[in-house]
Parts: sequence; C-alpha cells; structure tokens
Amino acid sequence: MILHNGPIYTMDPRLPQVSALAVAGDLIAGGVDVREGEVDTVGHERLDLDGRCVLPGFTDSHAHFLEWALERGRLELTHCASRAEALAAIAAAGPGDGWLLGHGWLSAKWPDGEPTAAALDEVTGERPAALWAHDHHTLWVNTAAMRATGVASDDGVFAEWDSWRFPLPGPTAAERSRAVLDGMAAANARGVVCVHDFQRSGGRDVWQRLDADRRLRLRVVMSFPLDMLPAACDLELRAGFGSRMLAVGPCKGFMDGTLGSRTAWMLDGSGDQLLSADDLAEGIREAAALGVPVAVHAIGDGANRAALDAFERTRDAWEAAALRPRIEHAQCVDDADLPRFAGVGVIASMQPAMIHSDRDVADERWGDRARGAYRVRDLLDSGAHVIFGDDAPIEPLDPLRGIAAAAHRTLDDREAWHADQRISVADAVMCTTAAAAYAAGDERRRGCLLPGQAADLVVLDTDIVAHPERIADAEVVATMVDGRWVHGAPPW
Repeated sequence: MILHNGPIYTMDPRLPQVSALAVAGDLIAGGVDVREGEVDTVGHERLDLDGRCVLPGFTDSHAHFLEWALERGRLELTHCASRAEALAAIAAAGPGDGWLLGHGWLSAKWPDGEPTAAALDEVTGERPAALWAHDHHTLWVNTAAMRATGVASDDGVFAEWDSWRFPLPGPTAAERSRAVLDGMAAANARGVVCVHDFQRSGGRDVWQRLDADRRLRLRVVMSFPLDMLPAACDLELRAGFGSRMLAVGPCKGFMDGTLGSRTAWMLDGSGDQLLSADDLAEGIREAAALGVPVAVHAIGDGANRAALDAFERTRDAWEAAALRPRIEHAQCVDDADLPRFAGVGVIASMQPAMIHSDRDVADERWGDRARGAYRVRDLLDSGAHVIFGDDAPIEPLDPLRGIAAAAHRTLDDREAWHADQRISVADAVMCTTAAAAYAAGDERRRGCLLPGQAADLVVLDTDIVAHPERIADAEVVATMVDGRWVHGAPPW
C-alpha cells in the first residue's frame, strides 16, 4: 500500500517529511523525500490522501485504562461548578439498583462548601454512592456506602491511600473485558496506537487475555505498583517481557498527592509526603537489579526534588541496567531542579491537558510558584526527554487535546497561561510519538514512519503541523496499528 498526495511527517529529524509512504504488511517499507517529488513504486495499492495529513500513531504515555474505560459509563461531574450543581446531577441519576458510582468533582472550584456525607445522603438516600474527585486522590461517599463496607469517616471523604483502599464493588471479568474492548475502539478513534497503562489493579489480566486471543487493537506497556516489586522479584519478571503488542513496563511509586486535593508536597513543607527520597532510592535499586525502570508520581516542587535526588543517588544502578527512569507529571519544578532532568537522565512524563484544568487552582494555591507548573518549553530547551499522556480518566484520553494545550497553553477563549512555555506543534507531536516510544525502549521498533518500523499511523483531516491554529477542529480520519486499519478504514 502506498499513501500519497498529502503531507506525511515521519518525526525523524533526518527526513522529517516525505511525499509518499509505503506500507508492506505490518511494517513501513519506505518513504520518498518530498524534494524528489516522485512516488515510490514499491507495492501495488495506492491510497490517495487528497490532502489529508499522516503522522505516526499517538501514544498516551500515562493512562489508567480500565478505570477510564469503566468510567465512560458512569456519572460524570466534571461540569459541575458548585456543590449544588453536583448534588443536583447526583439526584438526577435517580434511585437505581446497586451502587451509584461517579467521578469528576472538583471542590476547589466550588463556592458553596465542601463535600460531606450528610449532603450526599440527602440526594441518594439508602443507595450506596461513591464519587471520585477529578484527580482520583479523594473519594466522596455517603452513609449507606460506609454502612455497606464497614469503613467510615466523620465527613464521608477519604484521601490518598485511604481512598484507594476503600472497598468499592468491583466489576466482573466480563464487565472489565467489555469496557476495555469498547475503550480500545474509542482510543483508536482518537488516533491512539499505544498506551502506557498505570492501572493499579484489575487491568493486567484483561490485557493478557485479549493479547492471548489476538484481540488487542493497541500496543500496551503495562506497569505495576512499586509495592508489588517483591512479587515481581520472586517471579523474575523483567521489563519488556510479553509480546509484540503487550509488554511489562515500569513499576510506579508515589511521592505525594495532588494539587486539587491539597496534598502536593511542596518545598515549603506543605502537602503529603508518601515516599521519602531514601525509600524511593531503595526501591529504584531493587527494581534495577531486576531490570525494571521506576516511574514515580511527583506533583509538587518538593516531591520532584526528592525524586530527582533519589534517581541521582542511584544512577549507577539504573544506568548499568540500561533503564530509563521517569517522573510522572513533573507538575511543579523549582528553577534549581529544572536542569536536573536532563543532567541526571530522567524522563519528564507530562499531561499538558491539565494546563486547562489546573491553571486557576494552581494560581490560587501556589501563587508565584505556579510559574513553575507545566514547564514544557523550559524542560525541552534544557535537553530533557519529555513525553505526553492524558492521565485518563482524570483528563479525556485525547492526544490532540494535549497537543493543542501544549502548543497554545489554553483550550478555551482565555489568554495563554504562562505563554512563554508554549511549544511548536511538531515538538508536541514528537512528545506523543517518537519520544514516547523511546521512553518504553521501543525507539528502534516504532514511533517514527521509517522503513523497518511498525506500521502504526494516524490520518488527520488537517495538517496540524503547518496549521497549528486548526488543531481544535482537527479530526482523526483513520488509525492503523501493526499494519491494519483499526479505525476509519478507507475508502474515505
């Protein structure tokens, strides 16, 4: 198959754009330099792009896939600007059968009070209800839910580890499989060909079953929690183990909480410290001995400094094992720590769509320190390796939205937030394609549209590289994974 008559961006700086692209089976067979102006003769089927744009398929480098897939069918409270609006939406869900589950509320933007069990009781009655905050680090439950589980608090609000340990009812194996299958189709429709999945529990079995049945429509880098490292050691489970579609990835720890829950660990001592630099360093060395990289959640500037300290102290161990450590979010970074990402060799795994969601809360709670939030331009300029994800379900799983946020620093009619941190669309696409493949150790296999690399690509109706002002209106026409169309197969 030869794709031609449209802009084709390879994401390889040696040959950034070609005039035609040949696909043979599951691999890119070749491309032609746009300056040559001739279409390669390899292959038989010719596919006229008619001006459409081709890019390497998108990787979402930070998602909680099963959680996102399940929540697509649950009560959504993201739009609620007050507690009264949230309670009205909950009441509108009706009495129903079984638990009422939902997500998305953000009390930091509520002018009329915090969540309480008493307020929730008024609109839910005896139906157990459990509602995750926008950041999924706080859980709001009613009295019926606490009675059903035997776990109680004074106000019905559980934060951090207490929220994650709350015994919510789990979906059946069939429900998990259906949700993931539907979620894969939705992800493909947004141009996604690969996810780095940080689902804590319940998702790894689904991926393995679907891979065994050859039903995966995404490549999956499957992480596991840092506290499961002893079990991984017992199993001698190394990163990269798996198949061409599914592989074991990093183990993940948590340095702190979140901005929205007021638990981000800041240099002024505020927030929650979930891991110390010493604890993380110990985990990094154990993981390196196994051959597993560590990815650590760090939001506040204190958490990022402690994480960088731990990676720097253990550099001999993870470098010797040829591992690529990551800091997930890198949301607020102090000036003194910014050059350390490149200097130490730590990947900054960021979620630019949160610029839109967090800007007001960051300005309110961090004040002048908010200038250190989402420093994508500064990190790239320093030589740091930066990759993008969405942290779904906290943000929609939609790479084009993240690319737009990184390029424009706004997703609505407001002025750009810290406009000096804007980056080019080409750089944003790189963070979502080739750079993400490098983070997973796959840069020789995928991430660029080069001969011999996997035929993973996305076709857009708009050339967003040449016309960044059109990103908001760009649509995914088709997505190819491993040489097969998984969304929008031609003819178009």
